[in-house]
Amino acid sequence: MDRTARPLGLAVRGALHPAPEDAAPEGTGTLVLLGPDEPGFWDLFKSSAEYRDGRPHPLDRWSKRVTGGLGAPFGATGIFPYDGPPYAPFLRWAARCGTSWSSPVSLLVHDTAGLFISFRSALALPTMLDLPGTPANPCPTCEDKPCQTACPVGALAPGQDYDVPACVAHLKSANGAACREGCLVRRACPVSARFGRLTEQSAFHMRAFLGE
Repeated sequence: MDRTARPLGLAVRGALHPAPEDAAPEGTGTLVLLGPDEPGFWDLFKSSAEYRDGRPHPLDRWSKRVTGGLGAPFGATGIFPYDGPPYAPFLRWAARCGTSWSSPVSLLVHDTAGLFISFRSALALPTMLDLPGTPANPCPTCEDKPCQTACPVGALAPGQDYDVPACVAHLKSANGAACREGCLVRRACPVSARFGRLTEQSAFHMRAFLGE
């Protein structure tokens, strides 16, 4: 599935055999979480009809089309984090996969995507697939832990909840230009730095976050 997904711009970022409390669709044997395959994902999305047609929510519509095409040969059902309420528990699923953990600043961190981890969709397969072994959490061996001090206004800091109003106020201020090109906390993560996320893509998500 991962080999099939990558030419489409997506990659498998985790998988699990859901338990009843995971709220997966009935009959699901395996849940597969899909996220962007960086850095090629962005150019593929920009070349799509969804990106160019001027209609709202182009990335969500692209994700549904691509995920549906990917899942059909496997008999899988697509699930999307923005469909709801009720919303699918993607964060719980990610933690259950064993490839993502809570970072020192409480954001989810992934073994290869770092703090840039995101999920465009999940596929619910009726079969129970063999799952690979789980990798190591990168945070305990990160010596400098730059994520803890990267936020210029302390909106993301160890031991506290994400201060959304402070973050938004800074982004809208004259001093927020660097953050509008991508969250400095996410960019500070050494694993994120190796992931290949393009600045243009991060800026796109920041504009959406601000409702622009």
